[in-house]
Amino acid sequence: MKILVTGGAGFIGSAVVRLAISRGHQVVNLDALTYAACLDNLASVADSPNYFFEQADIRDRAAVDRVVSEHAPDAIMHLAAESHVDRSIDGPEDFVDTNIKGTYNLLEAARGYWASCGKPDGFRFHHISTDEVFGSLPDDPALLFTEDTPYDPRSPYSASKAASDHLVRAWHETYGLPVVLSNCSNNYGPYHFPEKLIPVTILNAIGGKPLPVYGDGSNIRDWLYVEDHADALLLVVEKGRIGRSYNIGGGNERSNIELVRTLCAILDELRPKADGSYADQITFVTDRPGHDARYAIDASRIRRELGWTPAVTLEDGLRKTVEWYLNNEAWWRPLQQRKGVGVRLGEKV
Repeated sequence: MKILVTGGAGFIGSAVVRLAISRGHQVVNLDALTYAACLDNLASVADSPNYFFEQADIRDRAAVDRVVSEHAPDAIMHLAAESHVDRSIDGPEDFVDTNIKGTYNLLEAARGYWASCGKPDGFRFHHISTDEVFGSLPDDPALLFTEDTPYDPRSPYSASKAASDHLVRAWHETYGLPVVLSNCSNNYGPYHFPEKLIPVTILNAIGGKPLPVYGDGSNIRDWLYVEDHADALLLVVEKGRIGRSYNIGGGNERSNIELVRTLCAILDELRPKADGSYADQITFVTDRPGHDARYAIDASRIRRELGWTPAVTLEDGLRKTVEWYLNNEAWWRPLQQRKGVGVRLGEKV
């Protein structure tokens, strides 16, 4: 299969590209190389004859049309997005332009290409989204996000992703474009850009800096190892039912403060401080505006219909992630110099 992956130089996108190449697929990586992208994520596959790179922006309709037409993919996996909630609070326009208008451009390019090929049954447009479109859950283990949960986005980021989800469904219902969708829980693992909670905690800890925890740290997330997510995404694009949506979660709920303390304990073991614990660096800071209390995924549909379950436990995944960052300073050090990294964003409204 030839797969066009948008955002393939990003965190989740690069995991998809690496796994797809390892399984013998041809992959075209379309990426604008904005601040969170890093081609070093793809060093292991860059020389593969099955890998092709196109530097293009999904906001540029002509460029998207050209890439789709020239490469003639069997499937499009759309991961390119602005995704940092704090940045969306400070600058929502970029999120509207990329996540909404960019998705529109890609849908229209896909529709034109699919029609020009005679509307083949095997073509797929896979839209990758987030559980944040569903809003916030109370702290009740019995309540989970399902594929039928009403949308209730609370941030410019989640609102823009919700809009893109609706566009994809509309293009399926109106034009018959063969689509599948997936909504995932919080990802973590190697190559995670150093502005999100887990890499910030690891890198601030070993750098002797405060470990910022929003509010009282009680916000709960369901954590999914990125390589498990990539495996699920390839399964959805290959075997998912047309028009169907699949929730993908790790089944690993933890409060932010629990997660940070777990990371500190792993660091205490792997790279102990001369004195005390890394947990001594935890600092509670002003909460994010509109911070959702809890996300939790019901992944029973993808398990029942496609046979997918995560392979990596949270305990093993966090240890593997910490070890990766400790061993890959040459990767993360330059990224810390990029605009906005290491600076508190989204604090003032």
